[in-house]
Amino acid sequence: MSDTILLRRDGALARITLNRPASLNAVDTEMAARWRDVAAEVASDASVGAVILDAAGRAFCAGGDVLSMSTSGLGGAEVTDTARIINDGIVSLTSSAVPIVAVVQGAVAGGGLGIMLVADYIVAAPTAAFVSKYANIGLTPDLGVSTLLPAAIGQRRALQLLLTDTTIDAETARSWGLVAEVDADPAGRAEAIAQSWLTGATGAFGQAKRLVRGGSDRPFHDSLDDEARTIGGRFDTDEARTRIEAFAAASARRTRPEETA
Repeated sequence: MSDTILLRRDGALARITLNRPASLNAVDTEMAARWRDVAAEVASDASVGAVILDAAGRAFCAGGDVLSMSTSGLGGAEVTDTARIINDGIVSLTSSAVPIVAVVQGAVAGGGLGIMLVADYIVAAPTAAFVSKYANIGLTPDLGVSTLLPAAIGQRRALQLLLTDTTIDAETARSWGLVAEVDADPAGRAEAIAQSWLTGATGAFGQAKRLVRGGSDRPFHDSLDDEARTIGGRFDTDEARTRIEAFAAASARRTRPEETA
């Protein structure tokens, strides 16, 4: 089994770690296949309640391993096949009903942006930096970047990154909406977020993620119907009924007239 991506479990928490630190976690063909398999395993496991996506070393992900591609004799057809393998993993995770928080440090470049944006919540270190670099080497966006990036930061800002050599820092990324938070301890903060999902209304978090992720890919009335069915299904769960009863009791206490002597 390849160790280019690690998968560890701690109860309902799954941790996916990009693990080619010497190559800034750039994705080669071996890592692509491992990414697809790990993503499928996590997405299909009903016991997984939350995922932390992180990376070993000083960078999150430098995108595709262009150096490896250029020296291994790969042609365009093989590059397309590798991209499609990685895309299978991206689809598995983005379409799953499991919330994902990412820990981001150092450089995020090219297709690394797409892998990062698989996460539903991103915590960046103050030293994180984000750049496209596709056009610098004569290539075009892949791994969902042309769709996930404008969905996160808007079309104009996405084009600014893709059509220029602009690098943005962590605080700019936060203000643009590319990441949710900047924290001096991103791993600790991500762990706290994942644990809050696991100890909260676990099914509701995952279904909310699924509804939002799927909404852009279908007609509005289909999203409305999915919302209606999902909230009805959640209403009948023991977890929701317990929480609703607690909410109702607390509301009654707040609105009860004060007793007079």
